[in-house]
Amino acid sequence: MGERFEVEVGAVAHGGFCIARHEGRAVFVRHALPGERVVAQVTEGAENDRFLRADAIEILTASPDRVEAPCPFSGPGKCGGCDWQHVTPEAQRRLKAAVVAEQLHRLAKIDREVVVEEVPGSADGLGWRSRVQFAVDDQGRIGLRKHRSHDVVPIDHCIIATPEVEQVGVESRTWPNMAGVEVIAATGSSDRAVVVTPQPGQRVPFVDLDVPVSVLRGDGKGGTQRIHGRAHVREVAAGRTWKVSGSGFWQVHPAAADVLVAAVMDAVKPQPGETAMDLYCGVGLFAASLAEAVGADGEVVAVESEAAAVADATANLAGLEQVVLVEEKVEKALDQAPEDFEVEVVVLDPPRSGAGRGVVERIAALRPRVIAYVACDPAALARDVAYFADHGYTLADLRAFDLFPMTHHVECVGTLVRAGR
Repeated sequence: MGERFEVEVGAVAHGGFCIARHEGRAVFVRHALPGERVVAQVTEGAENDRFLRADAIEILTASPDRVEAPCPFSGPGKCGGCDWQHVTPEAQRRLKAAVVAEQLHRLAKIDREVVVEEVPGSADGLGWRSRVQFAVDDQGRIGLRKHRSHDVVPIDHCIIATPEVEQVGVESRTWPNMAGVEVIAATGSSDRAVVVTPQPGQRVPFVDLDVPVSVLRGDGKGGTQRIHGRAHVREVAAGRTWKVSGSGFWQVHPAAADVLVAAVMDAVKPQPGETAMDLYCGVGLFAASLAEAVGADGEVVAVESEAAAVADATANLAGLEQVVLVEEKVEKALDQAPEDFEVEVVVLDPPRSGAGRGVVERIAALRPRVIAYVACDPAALARDVAYFADHGYTLADLRAFDLFPMTHHVECVGTLVRAGR
């Protein structure tokens, strides 16, 4: 076990921890809260390192926002999936707001008050996760990994999973020779799927579970092969039914798709006849709503590089003749745009790493009147907002949503417009 010492806990930081100082070094402390005094035990770091990582193993002076973690698998040395089980839901949102504000200040030089909005269906922060990727230990037991570790903590239930995920019952049996088991419970339909990823050279076992499910074989890289039942699930959101294949990307909170579509459409306010782009379009969630708004005289160019997502988007957007679906990396698709191509609206929902300077430069060169940036990482968002500022775009509005209660994650929708508009 690592060194132990008492520290006064300072501000929250991006990543699910708070910052303390000990003997001149920063200490990133999990399971603590700002203003507390705790006994911290080092989990990573050596004598000559610039900073240490630690867990708060004893609370000497507690924050008024502290509660007892509702999950028996949460705490120092246990499951690393939840960062804030020891905090009230209201305080969790304040912590996340502080992180978003700090990232905007530090990386984009923007000072803005941030409010993280509660979304329907998770007032207590529990029972919301509709897709759970379980790990499997060397004895075949289902579990989740420790923080910053490959070690598996066996569990018999997950309290942030939806009841529909838990009803599948994967935790009630063993999974020998398996690397992982993902459970998917669609929102708005009865579809459920289990994606079983074997260890190299192993076969998918016969799967006998508590409820009817589709069974897919995973390859550990996001690809799947149908073993039994449908190769996809049907998700319902934004007034439509969506085909999402295997482990394809879909928001894990049941309310997320509706909340984000509404926020994006309110941000960009597309007009009939306009041209819009949906970059990193996935299965077509934003493209469909954009198409309905711009109408038959408008156009929506949807760009996605992942082949399975493109296949799903092709099915999901069928009948919307104003949508042009481009299977290509975003950078290359933007480079291939005709010289006379004009676009009024851009929506982008990049991966956690963000869009990056090159994509930002290419978007800005098209001079859209408005950009909606959907971001699951506030640091990447703040960095890219700074890049947009270099090209004359300002952050006109920002909304943040608590789509991942009990964790440090937060989803943001930023609205960018050309300076002076």
